[in-house]
Amino acid sequence: MTDTPIQWIAAAIFAVALLHTFAAKQFERLSHRHPAHAGLFHLLGEVEVVFGFWAIVLVLAMAFVSGGTQALDYAESRNYTEPLFVFVVMVIAASRPVLRTVMASVDTLARVLPVPTPLATAWLGLAAVPLFGSLITEPAAMTIAALMLAPQIFRPEVPERVKYLALGVLFVNVSIGGTLTSYAAPPVLMVATTWQWDSAFMFATFGWKAALAVLVNASVAAFVLRHHLRPAPAALDGAAAETRVPPTVVAVHVGLLAGVVLFAHHPVVFLGLFLMFLGFTQAYERHQSPLIIKEALLVGFFLAGLVVLGGMQQWWLQPIVSGLTPVALFLGALGLTAITDNAALTYLGSLIVGISDESKYMLVAGAVAGGGLTVIANAPNPAGIALLKRGFADETVGAGGLLLGALGPTAVAAAAFMFL
Repeated sequence: MTDTPIQWIAAAIFAVALLHTFAAKQFERLSHRHPAHAGLFHLLGEVEVVFGFWAIVLVLAMAFVSGGTQALDYAESRNYTEPLFVFVVMVIAASRPVLRTVMASVDTLARVLPVPTPLATAWLGLAAVPLFGSLITEPAAMTIAALMLAPQIFRPEVPERVKYLALGVLFVNVSIGGTLTSYAAPPVLMVATTWQWDSAFMFATFGWKAALAVLVNASVAAFVLRHHLRPAPAALDGAAAETRVPPTVVAVHVGLLAGVVLFAHHPVVFLGLFLMFLGFTQAYERHQSPLIIKEALLVGFFLAGLVVLGGMQQWWLQPIVSGLTPVALFLGALGLTAITDNAALTYLGSLIVGISDESKYMLVAGAVAGGGLTVIANAPNPAGIALLKRGFADETVGAGGLLLGALGPTAVAAAAFMFL
């Protein structure tokens, strides 16, 4: 797809989609003011729907300008492995056996720490779980952290500015917390093979710096939240959650989750494992909570739309990335990540021939540091939005509020990568 008209149309639609994400909260408010059209406004107010909707518009525009065959060829040429993986890992990570196991571990640790248990639980949810994402992948960490923190922090009675700070810290920490290994963070994954970055290199070059930033961000957020916390609920789903989940059921869930993570680049395998998971949950329904199929599908739709729209932005993004000095590249990646998926940004960098080692570092550091600024900046962010938005006014996360909440933790992450 190299026709200049198509490129400009795609760039314009991408810009409209970005504006739509910032206006999503306004559409939600319109749904309350105009009940006759509430369904349409509510649909347009769903952040997870935005990029999928505009991706459909782009494909239709391609069909009109270049013909249906060319439009279909483009849509089928995209790689949808990441959206499929995020969908699968969200559903499995949010299952009762996995979530209760993680929460029990966090609760045990929280009782050992020399601070009030609710404060310790919040701190662990904002620090330990994002770092754990380096093992189980960032989407799984985001899902677990969001479900853990939702009843404790993201409640309607908590001030909005406090919730946006917590959301910004969570998003930034998940984005940088996955850099301790070479496979967990999407922007790292895009370059790891090409640049021969293994997990040992990632930990030595990025990981320890990211860990320090995560601890600082979580500590600041926990301090601000200390007067608004309440004890995490003993059960996740009422009385049903009181039933003890047998270790064998937990082992099967954890084993399937591990298999999905291990074969994250092979959709034939992880989709097969997911079908086994669905069958197992039906067989042992008494040990399950309702699966978050709807939320995960919406997130997958969002990411698939981003894949379609983002694939047509290389013509203007790559010259910007390739023409910057290392320091300018860091700042440019930090800013561009807010309006493009950080994995797409680093992928474009991996295509640059002869890029220096310093520029490689600056590109990835800027991309992961800026991963919490907007909903599209990092692939797991839509998952967090889908699971936490009910705690915000109008049940919608405002793009401006998220940006303001993420500025502080982003600055901490940027400073850690630049000066340590």
